[in-house]
Amino acid sequence: MPLQDINHLTALITGTSGNLGINIAKRLIKEVPHDKKLTIIVTSRTLANANQTIQQLNSYNLEEVKRSAILDFDYSLMDFTDMVSILAAVYELQKNHKCIDLLYLNAAQGVYKGIDWWGATVECCTNPIKGVTYPTYKIQEVGVKSKDDLGLVFQANVFGPYYFIHKLIQYNMFGNSKDPRIIWISSVMSKPSYLSMDDLELLKSNESYEGSKRLIDLIHLATYKQLSQKYHIKQYLTHPGIVTSFSFFKFLNPITYYGMLFLFYLARLLGSPWHNIHGWIAANAPIYVSLYADQEFDKQNVKYGSASRWNGKEYLKTDEVDSTGENDVLTFFQSLTKQWDEKLKNQIVNTRTL
Repeated sequence: MPLQDINHLTALITGTSGNLGINIAKRLIKEVPHDKKLTIIVTSRTLANANQTIQQLNSYNLEEVKRSAILDFDYSLMDFTDMVSILAAVYELQKNHKCIDLLYLNAAQGVYKGIDWWGATVECCTNPIKGVTYPTYKIQEVGVKSKDDLGLVFQANVFGPYYFIHKLIQYNMFGNSKDPRIIWISSVMSKPSYLSMDDLELLKSNESYEGSKRLIDLIHLATYKQLSQKYHIKQYLTHPGIVTSFSFFKFLNPITYYGMLFLFYLARLLGSPWHNIHGWIAANAPIYVSLYADQEFDKQNVKYGSASRWNGKEYLKTDEVDSTGENDVLTFFQSLTKQWDEKLKNQIVNTRTL
């Protein structure tokens, strides 16, 4: 199969309907050269949600951008907490698309029970910036497993996406791209202290979401060189800073929501570079590494953060990443991948013969 036409760019965004995902898509619509055909593949667990997202993006283009070249959309119904779903999604993608040029691994899931309001009050009053950057008052459930008997947050945020890459490579979905790039979305909350090497599935952790982001950092460091050397894929690590999240709204009422926004703006005025608040600014780092990063000069062993100044002006900030534990994480992921390859080896044989 010939290489993808250089005048055609195909981007797949996981978690497209979230605040960050929808803004990555909007920025692609605006910033990919308007004489180039752009295909955006929306992922979702449900068809209704995928269609709603596509309608929103199409309206954005028609009303605000008005691209001159073809803009088309497709969807992939996929759930990273369901390994069969991942396999089925890859199989459908290879039937319908020549390749994937840009893969944004943005989908994220937490198992939150609520908020410790007293703890939140104390943290935000004593140290406002720390209280809304590294909060410890979000209450998370412990020991939640998926139906695949894996740690749910581990599977949803890290292993599922990792296995998705593995299967896309097997189906040669990057091989026909002139410049394939994978963009992991990590977090400012991914310090080494969030992860125990004795609990890589995050089943004992009461900070499983943050631990999953630390795992993303490590699996990126452990794999980017091989991806580049063996498959000519450039992989980058990014984070969106602090941004309003639709998934956490259920724990807030109008008073606490606007109180949270006030603290975010206050933190930014006090000098925090990470309180981007708006998804458009948060998408800056993922868009930069996918469209503008120079393959020779932009490092792959750092984390690109979306940052903003007190007035909301966006800029990039890069940070070194502690690599302690990367080899252990890679070994664990490779072993688990072999197990799931064996479990799933006969899942779509009949479909192929139809």
